[in-house]
Amino acid sequence: MKAPFVTDLNSEQTISTFFLVHEKEIRNTREGKPYLRLELGDRSGTIEARMWDQFDAAVKNINRDDFVKVNARVEIYRNKPQLFLQQLRLARPEEVDLADFLPHTKEDVVKLYAQLLEHAASIGNPWLKRLVTQIISDPGIAAKYKRAPAAKVMHHAYLGGLLEHVISLCGLAKQIAAHYPELDVDLLLTAAILHDVGKLDELCYDRAIGYSVEGQLLGHIVMELETVAKAMDAIEGFPVNLKTVVQHLLISHHGQYEFGSPKLPMIREALVFHYLDDLDSKLAAARAALALDSGEPEWSAYSGALGRKFLRLDEFLKVKDAAAKKTA
Repeated sequence: MKAPFVTDLNSEQTISTFFLVHEKEIRNTREGKPYLRLELGDRSGTIEARMWDQFDAAVKNINRDDFVKVNARVEIYRNKPQLFLQQLRLARPEEVDLADFLPHTKEDVVKLYAQLLEHAASIGNPWLKRLVTQIISDPGIAAKYKRAPAAKVMHHAYLGGLLEHVISLCGLAKQIAAHYPELDVDLLLTAAILHDVGKLDELCYDRAIGYSVEGQLLGHIVMELETVAKAMDAIEGFPVNLKTVVQHLLISHHGQYEFGSPKLPMIREALVFHYLDDLDSKLAAARAALALDSGEPEWSAYSGALGRKFLRLDEFLKVKDAAAKKTA
């Protein structure tokens, strides 16, 4: 295992370790002098790095998604660590363990996928069951589904994150349909399982989590709309009106135009699913912030996804209870 990780770099120190190159560019200072800027990362996060002199030869054969070994000085700038690179070279394959660079779900992916198949099998509508089962049972899709993150940054941004997110949504779909009997649980389960299938190809996640060219140009909603429409067209006799409903569930699940939905949810199940998806995503982002060491016992790290810190409620109540006992 490599050491230190990005999250360990919280004080001025000299390090020698391995990173993955997320970004590479040559910039100029105000005086016009060129310097190298890199964004380096591992499974714990990313850090900006700069090399001011004699970097031409070092970076000639180094590109994005390459692994590098660096000797660097950690400097704290505007309360954030950054690297002052002293030496830089390509890493040899035998020096690198991919597990150090891509975060992974803590859940058992095999068990999660078995649960996904069970949820698909529980769909009562024969057309929807056949559609969902055929898509997720395709070997190429299944392999990606077991590995894909749910996002690059916002939520469940780790290998297996999409599957973890979808299983959570399936559970929520069944619970809310039990609470509101007017809802069609088959539509909610179909939305849960297929709403992010476009992310299997929107994102790339071999070495780092990023966007494919197609993902940048089209986005996952457009990509999954095409995938699911083709699957419905391939099922002889698939009801035309049901196809329209499924397509609406997919294109409206972001809930608002400004969040990328071509249409607002205009079916009861589409509206409910949007809020389930939003809830699960936001709670995952809050969970991720609370899991990080912020240096403040009562507060989480800042969540860029949600634009705030979160109170560590157990710690806060513990402190208040202790203070109350002292004054009692």
